[in-house]
Amino acid sequence: MKQQKEMITMLLAGGQGSRLYVLTKEVAKPAVPFGGKYRIIDFPLSNCANSGIDTVGVLTQYRPLELNSYIGNGQPWDLDRMNGGVYILPPYATDKESEWYKGTANAIYQNINFIDRYNPENVLILSGDHIYKMDYAQMLAYHKEKKADATIAVLDVSLEEASRFGIMNTNEDGSIYEFEEKPKHPKSTKASMGIYIFNWQKLRQYLIDDENTPGSSNDFGKNIIPAMLANHERMFAYQFDGYWKDVGTIESLWEANMDLLNPKSNINLDSDWRIFARNEPHPPHFVGDQAKIAESIVSEGCDINGSLWYTVLFSGVTVEEGAELNSAVVMSNSVIKKGASVKYAIVAEDAIIEEGAVVGDDPCNCSDPSEWGIAVVGRGAVVKKGQVVRPKEMIEPGQVR
Repeated sequence: MKQQKEMITMLLAGGQGSRLYVLTKEVAKPAVPFGGKYRIIDFPLSNCANSGIDTVGVLTQYRPLELNSYIGNGQPWDLDRMNGGVYILPPYATDKESEWYKGTANAIYQNINFIDRYNPENVLILSGDHIYKMDYAQMLAYHKEKKADATIAVLDVSLEEASRFGIMNTNEDGSIYEFEEKPKHPKSTKASMGIYIFNWQKLRQYLIDDENTPGSSNDFGKNIIPAMLANHERMFAYQFDGYWKDVGTIESLWEANMDLLNPKSNINLDSDWRIFARNEPHPPHFVGDQAKIAESIVSEGCDINGSLWYTVLFSGVTVEEGAELNSAVVMSNSVIKKGASVKYAIVAEDAIIEEGAVVGDDPCNCSDPSEWGIAVVGRGAVVKKGQVVRPKEMIEPGQVR
């Protein structure tokens, strides 16, 4: 038995991300690029590194190849350790059957033996599809101070938004007395962030009991947390006050990228709480004499001769003369050719927007607000010369339009 660890992390990164449509046709949601030089999974991994957590199990399932390759041995996040480190944990065959993870709780249940190797006092459960910075060590200190069996991170949302979340109703001391999943008439605005710390021995038994319960959804929100509440376990809400965004939809992913350009958004990637990433080296970007750049992020290796406003460019992007980008996210190695227009859109890696093509449009130009939305061009797709990709429209990976 290895020396007992105070806490290890289990990071749920197997989601298909179906609401990201063409962006997750070929990669798992946590591997989707973000913010010019990151992937979504960089945020929880960096939070672990900055919080002093040295053992992370990453539970993969849907299209794991690129995610596995990206994480590698965990070196960019200081998780290449002898006693600990980062481990990729796909579903595996047992002597009885081979099955995919059936739910969040089942995913942890299938890895009980992995967790037992480290004999931790506590287990931190995270999702791989949120953008935020958080010190898990502070949450652990609160968990220990309260002598809690489970601590759930919560974020105050507006009363109008509360119906979209799982809501934790609490007493004055922070203890949770009720959990309501997407209530029509919420009693509070404390939304669960999907970040949990559990006493491991306590959770271990609940996972086993849940697995042996016929008809269970094997889910933390639907089964484990309600069961613990019903048994009057010590459960507390941990208040988080920073920036947090679930980037599970095209709109929310685009909004989070735009938030990086807004000084009032409270997300700061230049602070001491660094977000680490695995990036290939590129030469410096080049800005031509005809280029105009305002309030944008331009990564290494870009060649800019057009106009950018409120735009995020990943590495190796080419923007030719006369091209105009406004409120756009353009991922690595894509090419925006002469006179093309890309507005309120996401262009995935290796795409080509040919001369005079139009992708997306300003919402002010839509007479019917229901017809407006973010246009998306999938990885490796080509929008031919003079073609138009309307707001809300999505071009499949590799498709020639």
